[in-house]
Amino acid sequence: MPDAPATDGWAVDVVLCIDVTGSMAPVLNQVKEGALSFHGRLKAVMARRGMDIGRLRLRVIAFRDFGADRDRAIERTSFLDLPEQDAEFAEFIAGLRATGGGDVPESGLEALALAVRSPWSAEADERRHIVVLFTDAPAHPLGKHTPRRRAAKSPSDRPPWWSSRRRAAASTSSPSDDDVYPRSLDELHDQWGREGQDGAVMDQSAKRLLIFAPEQNPWRDIAETWDKTLFVPSVAGTGLKEIALDEVISTIARNL
Repeated sequence: MPDAPATDGWAVDVVLCIDVTGSMAPVLNQVKEGALSFHGRLKAVMARRGMDIGRLRLRVIAFRDFGADRDRAIERTSFLDLPEQDAEFAEFIAGLRATGGGDVPESGLEALALAVRSPWSAEADERRHIVVLFTDAPAHPLGKHTPRRRAAKSPSDRPPWWSSRRRAAASTSSPSDDDVYPRSLDELHDQWGREGQDGAVMDQSAKRLLIFAPEQNPWRDIAETWDKTLFVPSVAGTGLKEIALDEVISTIARNL
């Protein structure tokens, strides 16, 4: 969806990168329920802080493991305007299933790379571009299982619960999301942006990254070396049981 005309208040884009492998099953329903109430809860927290959201767009990138689940390693939406596109957002979230994953590391870095290259809005002076990543696993190094290009998936290969709305939401992803992955963590860092260096694809004043993940690499390394990043450790393999979405929303509000 193209950028809308400028609006009063903050323009907030949020990409939720969600691990949907088997180990996340105990908490995925909680994450899904929280995502569905995200708009109302964030708006209420912002109002209490005396801040107004003029436009909120959410995008979801659900990931598994390209090594074990190649044809279904990534499920995603385009940016959806909330509350106007609540129905499309709710249907996509409802269809997510915790399954697959293969070995312990997952394809979280590929999901993060897709998030970084999202079509962020630029129409408001006051804006934030926020990536929130949930996982209970470390990540494979970029390049180990990363596809060079993602071929379009045949409709006949879709699971039965893949509806026309989910197809429409996924099909609006930009071509660069389908085709481009960095070759290394250093290259991904360059795309996120390093102080005093060129090559970033993110708006350096608007960007924020929140990582809810085990205290293992690459997440620990990202937390220590990337700017404007907040890391909340979890226990590997526990499905992020101790993470509440209220904490995510409060953290986003504080970072605005």
